[in-house]
Amino acid sequence: MVYVTRIEHFNAAHKLWNHKWSVEKNKEVFGKCANENFHGHNYELHVTVKGTTHPDTGFVMNAKELGDIIKEQVIEKVDHCNLNMDVPFMEGRFTSAENFAIGIWNELAETITKSGSTLHCVKLIETKSIYVEYFGE
Repeated sequence: MVYVTRIEHFNAAHKLWNHKWSVEKNKEVFGKCANENFHGHNYELHVTVKGTTHPDTGFVMNAKELGDIIKEQVIEKVDHCNLNMDVPFMEGRFTSAENFAIGIWNELAETITKSGSTLHCVKLIETKSIYVEYFGE
């Protein structure tokens, strides 16, 4: 099995907020991430596919095709957007990095499968010290 990772970058804003809680409880749990005016991140997205190499190309998946899929299915929908307000696949969900990675996986999985590869991992780096990985489980 061979693994191929494509890295993309984008910027987006969000706010962590539970509408069932008081302002005080939200600030206690989410801290600065509960800023009523939102806050932003310069995200780094790693998308890893896996498979066997094709005998005609030596590729698991053409890296340009993978990049095009990521840009069309994710980047164009989230770059310079507010995750809480502008991104349909995050509607009604907490915009934590964990849920965001799952949402990205859901946007990519079917298209990547149709291309003949298997999505292995979505790694979403939110800050230099925080990232999440989702393996579709």
